[in-house]
Amino acid sequence: MKNTPKALSFTVQSQCLKTRARTGLMKLPHYTVKTPVFMPVGTQGTMKGILPDQLEELDCEIILGNTYHLGNRPGVEVLKKAGGLHKFMGWNRALLTDSGGFQMVSLLKLAEITEEGVKFRSPYDNSEIMLTPEKSIEIQNCIGADIIMQLDDVVQTTFQDYDRIKEATERTSRWLDRCLSAHQRPTEQNIFPIVQGLLNADLRKQSAEEHMTKDVNGFAIGGLSGGEAKDDFWPMVSLSTGILDNNRPRYLMGVGLAVDLVVCVALGVDMFDCVFPTRTARFGCALINKGQLNLKQKIYETDLNPIDIDCLCETCKRYTRAYLHCIVSSETVACHLISVHNIHFQMRLMRTMRENIEKGTFPEFVKQFMNEVYPQKTFPSWIINSLSSVGISLE
Repeated sequence: MKNTPKALSFTVQSQCLKTRARTGLMKLPHYTVKTPVFMPVGTQGTMKGILPDQLEELDCEIILGNTYHLGNRPGVEVLKKAGGLHKFMGWNRALLTDSGGFQMVSLLKLAEITEEGVKFRSPYDNSEIMLTPEKSIEIQNCIGADIIMQLDDVVQTTFQDYDRIKEATERTSRWLDRCLSAHQRPTEQNIFPIVQGLLNADLRKQSAEEHMTKDVNGFAIGGLSGGEAKDDFWPMVSLSTGILDNNRPRYLMGVGLAVDLVVCVALGVDMFDCVFPTRTARFGCALINKGQLNLKQKIYETDLNPIDIDCLCETCKRYTRAYLHCIVSSETVACHLISVHNIHFQMRLMRTMRENIEKGTFPEFVKQFMNEVYPQKTFPSWIINSLSSVGISLE
């Protein structure tokens, strides 16, 4: 069954005249999302340390869940009885689910990959699970997310075997056809194909061009942010966004560092996700424009400033670095408070970029942002080169 445009409409609202950055409105069944957007990750239908109503207060419009983990626990039958993940977790805005394909890398010792699909050994009870393209879509249809991912053949980004990379890229395209055929809710959910090819420009170009021929409402860029050098990373992002349709949203998977977000918005990406903001909060690290504050460090023991004096999140309004330092190693509430700040930081960064794109001042914002991160102007070569490719000179 073919996908239809009814489940997603995307309108470009404004376009940077120098870079590829643009703002848009992505209308989904459960919510209209402003892009560029960062999507926090709630692996099993929950954000570690934050409640759904707090996410709404933080202006999160779309969050991500994990098909593999949700399919294992709570499982398809429970989700069916609950009426889908939105109702199960009490979330009224948009959802995106990945396909489970990433577990090929993260659980590789437990997985066997064939043309049929991926055979897993469950880390929960050691039972055997066969995840096929059809099964992935069946689970995601049950979960009910607004955007669902095709099952792709995932290879570690730094892998060097050309034959295996080529096999995975071409298999991903074949699996896309099977996913589209298995899709039972095309008027309610959108399948995004995943552009693969790792760091091989020819394979990535082939993948993007093939996916462009499909009747889909958006695209994901996968196979990156897996440990590769940034000098190898950004050209593949640029290649992908240069091929993919301007009239459909482009989603770069697994990217969440502030500098990466700014660069990739300039390169034309609309959507991002990453566990980084909440995961780093669990280690006591708070995000600021210049990087991170490790609140476990003794230097914060008597520091009565908020995490960020310019931040308006509830944590920064009420608590000091000294207080957070005092509890960060012993109280779970510290994870909650830092997570609230970190998600707010990501939302504020995306909102600031949208505002600057709309005002026509995005290139100036990028320069100001990079100068704040690198006050000595020791810009990494990949940042200089990537931004230069879209007309922004830092030198």
